[in-house]
Amino acid sequence: MLHWLIRKVLGKIAARPVRRRLAAFEAATHTPEPVQAALRQVILARQAATDFGKQHRFADIRTTAAFRKHLPVAGYEYFEPYIQRVMKGDTAALLSSPKVHMFALTSGTTSSRKFIPVTPEYLADYKRGWNLWGLKVFRDHPEVRFRPIVQMSGDWQEFTTEAGIPCGSVTGLTATMQLRIIRWLYCVPACVGKVKDPAAKYYLALRLSLSRKVGMIIAANPSTLINLARAGDFEKEALIRDLHDGTLSRQFDIPADIQAALRRKLRKRHPARAKELEDIVRRTGTLYPKDFWPKDCIIGNWMGGSVGAYLRHFPKYFGDTPVRDVGLIASEGRMTIPVSDGTPSGVLDVTTHYFEFIPEGEINSPQPTVLEAHELEQSKTYYILPTTSYGLYRYNIFDVVRVTGFHNRTPLIEFLSKGAHFANITGEKVSEYHVAGAMSEVLRDLNLTLTAYSVAPCWDEQQPFYGLFIERGDLSSKEQGVNLTQALERRLTEVNVEYAAKRESSRLGPLRLQLVPTNTWQKWDRQRLAHTGGTLEQYKHPCLIPDLKFRETIEVEEEITVL
Repeated sequence: MLHWLIRKVLGKIAARPVRRRLAAFEAATHTPEPVQAALRQVILARQAATDFGKQHRFADIRTTAAFRKHLPVAGYEYFEPYIQRVMKGDTAALLSSPKVHMFALTSGTTSSRKFIPVTPEYLADYKRGWNLWGLKVFRDHPEVRFRPIVQMSGDWQEFTTEAGIPCGSVTGLTATMQLRIIRWLYCVPACVGKVKDPAAKYYLALRLSLSRKVGMIIAANPSTLINLARAGDFEKEALIRDLHDGTLSRQFDIPADIQAALRRKLRKRHPARAKELEDIVRRTGTLYPKDFWPKDCIIGNWMGGSVGAYLRHFPKYFGDTPVRDVGLIASEGRMTIPVSDGTPSGVLDVTTHYFEFIPEGEINSPQPTVLEAHELEQSKTYYILPTTSYGLYRYNIFDVVRVTGFHNRTPLIEFLSKGAHFANITGEKVSEYHVAGAMSEVLRDLNLTLTAYSVAPCWDEQQPFYGLFIERGDLSSKEQGVNLTQALERRLTEVNVEYAAKRESSRLGPLRLQLVPTNTWQKWDRQRLAHTGGTLEQYKHPCLIPDLKFRETIEVEEEITVL
């Protein structure tokens, strides 16, 4: 009855605003220049009375030139003193809104964690972006409308500031704020975000969703979905038993209060579903999502940058389920709205933030060229600088993006890499994008998969080189590792002319295979996450580690020079 109510009643209620929102966004993409200019002035006017606004003379800014004169291109460190004051309760230092729901924490993949204030304006922008994304998905895939959603979220209350403001993952906050009738659609309740043990979290998410006819599976990082799928197969016997009996396995570390909150959901028995899953295992020998969830599901996750390499694993676990990139989105805000399946490109969200861009090659220039959205060129790469409604202005998030085309007159943007993810010993400027893209092609050509890998520069007084660090257990033989390393070396020389030139001139030595013990990366990632902070859902294993001393910090069982 509830499902019928959601589909029929809520569907009719939502139809009109859905059409209106999509139409408004579509209209804005035809005129990005005036839309962006107007949005910038609205943001400045709202924040003019803050201490930051007064000190940067927001009230006097009327033009783009004045905006750039009074505000520098800046990273988090520029705003941190003001954010520190907000964390202590002095919201007027940076924000016009006296309400700060929480601080969204960055992933910590490139530095210590950053604190982004989540204001009512932040939430409005955040929800608007996700609504536009979801509405377009439902327009393109009407068969999944109002079907259950598996979405992984984090803990929005990891700790509090001295003023009592929670800090954590904004996905956890938005999950708790869902309307009750909408909450029914989500298989994984918000409280699951508080489960810290990854294995327990994956198990609980599957235990709560295996009984339902899922329509969408969302987790920004594709590695999360691969681990979820692997967990389902590894724990298939316990999952089937729990579904049949209406129980929850005791082998996982799940806090008692969370178990109590979920008791009503978990105690319901599903013997028929358990029998279906048993039949799948008997027939295939495995329990993968491609067999236990509908084939017309939609997957939502990142497809660009280094994480794109994980998509090669998807057919094994998810079959030919279509994938829609969730967009260039971070704790600092959303930047794109993907409108097509199978591509990391998305339409620049000109209705939410004001954007500027610096050509990639000019980022270290004292006077770089700065462009607005309507001035970008196809196939060119840029650093993206958002100005938000919650205290970040001309913010260098260090994301390198490429323009892949245009939707009407608004650029389509693809995330390439973090600009900080470059290694440069002799001028070769190897980027994580180069490494991830080259390795993805090589693994496909060799029909090989790896648990994880990293490339890092290694110093040698005679001839520096790059090391390819791979777990020994991922290779069937040394010969396979040599072939892989040779193929990656060839591909790197093709995609990076500077690398090829440095190799040809012998300023760089050939790529060397570095065999590390099995399970090295699992331990290393866990230690790195513990050191930097961040959450499991946001963490990305680096394909490139631009640290010349990295090799000294990790156990290498054997080094093989490949000529």
